[in-house]
Amino acid sequence: MNDRHAPQMGAMLYAVASQPGATTPALREQVRAYAERLSLDASSDAGDVPPELVAYVRKVALHAYKVLDEDIQSLRQGGYSEDALFEITLSVAMGTARARLECGLHALMEAIE
Repeated sequence: MNDRHAPQMGAMLYAVASQPGATTPALREQVRAYAERLSLDASSDAGDVPPELVAYVRKVALHAYKVLDEDIQSLRQGGYSEDALFEITLSVAMGTARARLECGLHALMEAIE
């Protein structure tokens, strides 16, 4: 199956991961990659994601509806700005979306073969 949206997806991932922001591109990439791994295996290792972000990334990736104001406030008290938390959350969303898209496309390929 030809993924006609691959160029746009690649451009979006590149923009989120590499453009200047409140967080470093390296942090955004670490968060995205961890969220992607979590979507495939909930027991995945956090890798280089800072320890204070691990629980938040896990919660957003696996149970976003459970994120509370207290989660955000705790990270803000830990020094993360609103912009930084937005970028981190967006990176998590990109990682989980990519993993789920790949799983869905794989399932479709198996169904039509």
